[in-house]
Amino acid sequence: MLEYPILSAKPKLLFVGDSQPRQQQLLEQLRDSFEVVEVPSPLRALSRLTRESFAGLYVASEHLSDAFQIGRLLQNERILEGMPDGIVVLDSENTIIWGNGRLREWTEGETVVGSNFYTVLGSPEILGPDFCPFHTALASGRASTSTLRAGDNKYFQVHAAPVFENSLAAQHLIVTVRDVTTEMLQQQKLAAIHQAGVELADLMPDELSVMSVEERIELLKKNILHFTKDLLHFDVVEIRLLDGRTGKLEPLLAVGIIPEAAGRDLFARPQNNGVTGFVAATGKSYLCEDTTADPLYLEGCKGAKSSLTVPLVLHDEVIGTFNVESPEPRAFSESDLQFLEIFTRDVAVALNTLELLRAEKANVAQESVEAIHSAVALPVDDILNDAVNIMERYIGHEPEVVERLQAILRNARDIKQLIQKVGQKMAPTQAHPQVEQSESRALLRGRRVLVADADESVRSAAHNLLERYGCVVETAHDGGEAIYMVRNLALEGNYDVIIVDIRLPDMTGYELLLKLQEIMDPVPLVLMTGFGYDPGHSIVKARQARLPLYGELCKPFRLDQLLDTVERIVRPRPEQEASLAGDTAVPVEQQ
Repeated sequence: MLEYPILSAKPKLLFVGDSQPRQQQLLEQLRDSFEVVEVPSPLRALSRLTRESFAGLYVASEHLSDAFQIGRLLQNERILEGMPDGIVVLDSENTIIWGNGRLREWTEGETVVGSNFYTVLGSPEILGPDFCPFHTALASGRASTSTLRAGDNKYFQVHAAPVFENSLAAQHLIVTVRDVTTEMLQQQKLAAIHQAGVELADLMPDELSVMSVEERIELLKKNILHFTKDLLHFDVVEIRLLDGRTGKLEPLLAVGIIPEAAGRDLFARPQNNGVTGFVAATGKSYLCEDTTADPLYLEGCKGAKSSLTVPLVLHDEVIGTFNVESPEPRAFSESDLQFLEIFTRDVAVALNTLELLRAEKANVAQESVEAIHSAVALPVDDILNDAVNIMERYIGHEPEVVERLQAILRNARDIKQLIQKVGQKMAPTQAHPQVEQSESRALLRGRRVLVADADESVRSAAHNLLERYGCVVETAHDGGEAIYMVRNLALEGNYDVIIVDIRLPDMTGYELLLKLQEIMDPVPLVLMTGFGYDPGHSIVKARQARLPLYGELCKPFRLDQLLDTVERIVRPRPEQEASLAGDTAVPVEQQ
């Protein structure tokens, strides 16, 4: 008897159901005619359909609702394809069983269905916050989000949501994929701009002490030009500083600008002074997209077709202008404007830090005094801090040690004041830019000021600014040192003003206030904050306490506000009480 080979197998039928008795009877009947493949849910069916061919699909009645929704998903695929985000369905092995096509477009592949999700994106680096977002979503039953960095510096944000099928544990994920490359690159550039601003005038005190004013100016100009070209990609740059007395915009830096334009006299006026004069007068940035059609534009760069000019602003006051130009029309975007405005904030602070905004420059003698002071002030403060720290340990134990330490403290203070007095005598009157104002602020002379801040530049600035007006400045790194300094000086008197950062390494400004109230009453407190950030609510609590001697300052210091605040604290008490008249001290920025 001859045996003939089977020409074809039974057709395959995909059966979506469970093990209920009535379905088992139906399955037995179907197996007579079909090769039946059982799956417990429509999503499992979708996974099998993407990998195998079936002659038919049977869905049990209890799964019809889920199957209808999946059917609608597939029928509306055109709508999903038009979405800007990628949408894929993954199984438990991260295999793509369905997608809206966006991921295929991004990766320029023929198909992504049936492939591993991470493989499709070229095994990207997972940046977090969840470093296993798909596993987390399946294991926890909650959605998870993370950011991926793929090749060619592309960034994607993924959001994985588990799909629950009746009472079964989740085996599938619906994942949305968003291309966030533009946002991430902008954040990186903003971070780089911020870092560049920090580095503009980032010099140690010992470096500054050996640099002349001209060398500081040249260093700053070099740094500005470096970051403008390498970070912002602007090749033509002009910076002018505003002389507050004459309104003239004095050239500071000009690269790529024709000589006649660089030497042109410009004033902070909205008419007849070009875009630069308009920006300086109004304090508003100006984007010139076509120089040939803009009546304000005056030629700066040969053949320039577009320009971008922003004001240099410090404490809401225009101190100069920053101008860039391009030979291409409409070369600058709104992003360029935003980046340049952010960068120029740090430029303005750096210019102020290096004291380049004065009309007069210190002579050689004054520079020597500044160098000596910069080299001595903070190291002497360190001696004072160390001495009072040791004294706190020896009080009540070894009187001889305490007496020696007290002598060291007196000598250190005498040395610093002697250097300050000698320096004032060495520098001729014309070398002091603030000499007239100094004479009018007699109330500050001899006043003892303690400054507590972890930032060395802040402590140094307090010395430089206040000691010009006769104040005796001492500093502390944290709250503990400040308490020791106050307790030690209480033997001879008290500090007239205590200036404290709201966030010290070991406590908040308000917590320090409470500890100081145990030593002295009242506490002549001034709280400092950078850009109004006060996470510990020190300022709010101090205002609520209605302290009789209280003020506020913003960093970096604005000289007039610093002096006004210290004067108001040290003013004789009858005047102080009369000015308060039942209300708390008015913050500096409101005066």
